[in-house]
Amino acid sequence: MKVRDAGRAGGDNAGPDVDELPPDRTQAILEAAKEVASLLKAGEHPFALAGGVAAYAHGGPATLQHDVDFCVLPEDAEAVAATLRKAGLEVFQPPEDWLLKARCRGQHIDLIFQMARHPVSRELLNRAEELMVESVRMPVLTATDMLLGRLKAFTEHHCDFGAVLPIARTLREKIDWSRIRSECRDEPMPDAFLYLLERLNVIEPEEDGHGDRT
Repeated sequence: MKVRDAGRAGGDNAGPDVDELPPDRTQAILEAAKEVASLLKAGEHPFALAGGVAAYAHGGPATLQHDVDFCVLPEDAEAVAATLRKAGLEVFQPPEDWLLKARCRGQHIDLIFQMARHPVSRELLNRAEELMVESVRMPVLTATDMLLGRLKAFTEHHCDFGAVLPIARTLREKIDWSRIRSECRDEPMPDAFLYLLERLNVIEPEEDGHGDRT
C-alpha cells in the first residue's frame, strides 16, 4: 500500500494523487442553477428562479443543501423538458403532477409549474427581478412571491417554520408584509408563522387591529 507523506498536502510538491477535498455542495448547486438558467434563456422559455437559491440570490442564507427550483409556465413544461434533454440533461416525471424533475451536474432540479396548489402564471414570472447569480443574470422570484409560496405550502402534515424563519428574518426589508398578511390571514399555518415573527420582533404587529390576537 502506498503511504503518502503528510507534509506534501500543503507544499509545492503536492501531486495529482493528493486526496481531493469533499465537494462544496453550495457551489455545486449554484453551478447547476447557472447551467439550467442559461439553457432556459437560450431556449427563450419564460421562467424564474425559486426556492433556496432564489433566497440566496436576494441575499439570504448562503448554505445550500437541497435542490434547485425553477418556476415555468404549465403550457411550457414539455418544451422546457425538450430543451434540457437536447442539452443532455436527464428529465423525468415524478409521481407528483405539479412539476418535472431533472439532473444537472449531479444536482436535483425541480421545474415547477404549480406552486402552492396554483398554476404558475405569466404575471408571477413578469414580477420576477433580474438578479446576478454569481456570473449569470437571471429572473428570480421577488422575495414576497418566494415567501408567499413557502407559506401557502404549509399544511398540517408539512409545516417547517425552522426552514422558512431564516429567509423571513434575512430578507424582511425586501418583503411586502402587508401583501403577505392580506393573502395569508385566513390560513391558520401561515398566520401562526406571522405571529411567531411578531413575537421574535422580526416584523411589527399590525396597527389596524387585524393583528390583535387577544
